Amino acid sequence: QLQLVESGGGLVQPGGSLRLSCAASGVTLDDYAIGWFRQAPGKEREGVSCINNSDGSTYYADSVKGRFTISRDNAKNTVYLQMNSLKPEDTAVYYCATDMTTLCGPYYGMDYWGKGTLVTVSS
Repeated sequence: QLQLVESGGGLVQPGGSLRLSCAASGVTLDDYAIGWFRQAPGKEREGVSCINNSDGSTYYADSVKGRFTISRDNAKNTVYLQMNSLKPEDTAVYYCATDMTTLCGPYYGMDYWGKGTLVTVSS
């Protein structure tokens, strides 16, 4: 059974960096598209970034373009989200998810979710 586990969250000052990890068990992650999503208190869950399987294309929300980078390490069966130049508005619980297809999609189509990791950007 597919399980996703996020890690790497924490408290960071504005302008700082974090690297989130999404480790999978029960499935080979590079067979599927994997997305990162986030949900801030009182707000709807939103897509942050995604890497698809068909050609390795990556996608980013406009709010994180140029600051966040998604990548895979197939040997470790892990997907990463490198987050630089963090802003207070990036504060949220970050989740990785997949619908076990090869293309990226919106959060409401995802079938498998990790439990999330909290990122707090504050001075």
